[in-house]
Amino acid sequence: MSSTTTTLTPAPAGPAGPVPAKAAAADEGRIGLRANLRHIGALVRRNLLQIKKDPESMFDVLLMPVIFTLLFVYVFGGSVGGSLGGDRQDYLNYLVPGLMAMMGMNIAMAVGTGVNDDFRKGVMDRFRTMPIARSSVLIAKIVVELGRMMVAIVILLAMGFALGMTLGTSVLGLLEAVALAAVFGAAIMWIFIVLGLSMKTAQAVQGMGMLVLMPLQFGSSIFAPPQTMPGWLQTFTDYNPLSNLADAVRGLMMGGPVAGSVWTTLAWAAGITLVMAPLAVSKFRKKA
Repeated sequence: MSSTTTTLTPAPAGPAGPVPAKAAAADEGRIGLRANLRHIGALVRRNLLQIKKDPESMFDVLLMPVIFTLLFVYVFGGSVGGSLGGDRQDYLNYLVPGLMAMMGMNIAMAVGTGVNDDFRKGVMDRFRTMPIARSSVLIAKIVVELGRMMVAIVILLAMGFALGMTLGTSVLGLLEAVALAAVFGAAIMWIFIVLGLSMKTAQAVQGMGMLVLMPLQFGSSIFAPPQTMPGWLQTFTDYNPLSNLADAVRGLMMGGPVAGSVWTTLAWAAGITLVMAPLAVSKFRKKA
């Protein structure tokens, strides 16, 4: 790798094992913003090269939007569309913005399993011996997964428009919806990084992730309007951050009041990031 793209060189030979937390924190504090950005760029390039060598890792991003859209529109579109006072076409306009909100959650799981797998292979131990900010390793992971999320959203929107979805607002509203989904998705990725650093195997991360994702996704307004749910589930749905995100994205794309849902979603994203990002970096430094 050329000197213009990275300064990630192994540390001088010395005792094996992770760098002590205090020393790592001191090193990170001495690294400037420009160097930190260079490190993130180099690590992003490394992760992209991994995807290039293993294109099968993109199958979930390429196929998930297609499968979910076709499955829910043609299996549930008639009945749920009727509850919305319309037909399958109305359900398509309701579903696609909700699926945009869901993309970040599903792709976030790959961050946790990827971090866990890198530790198992010893890759992360090598990174921790290098003179780089510990946060740059994790931020690079999130940047690449956000790129994968954007690919999934583009495919999802292409499927939606191909099936007849109509945009009720404007292209600007659509871009704002994509940006909001990306902000919330990045926040959720910090949770899965913590899971990846806390659990012993990638399979355990995936299993725990499914236990978290399933209630949040199906107990929300992503797939069906909460008005059709029993009262106790409506209460859960009202406080579910995915419902706020789905409603905000739907409003930005299809029209309607959005201010409350947008600000609530941004508050959730900020709160999750402020709590989980420092915890993830701390666990990364201390993980044996």
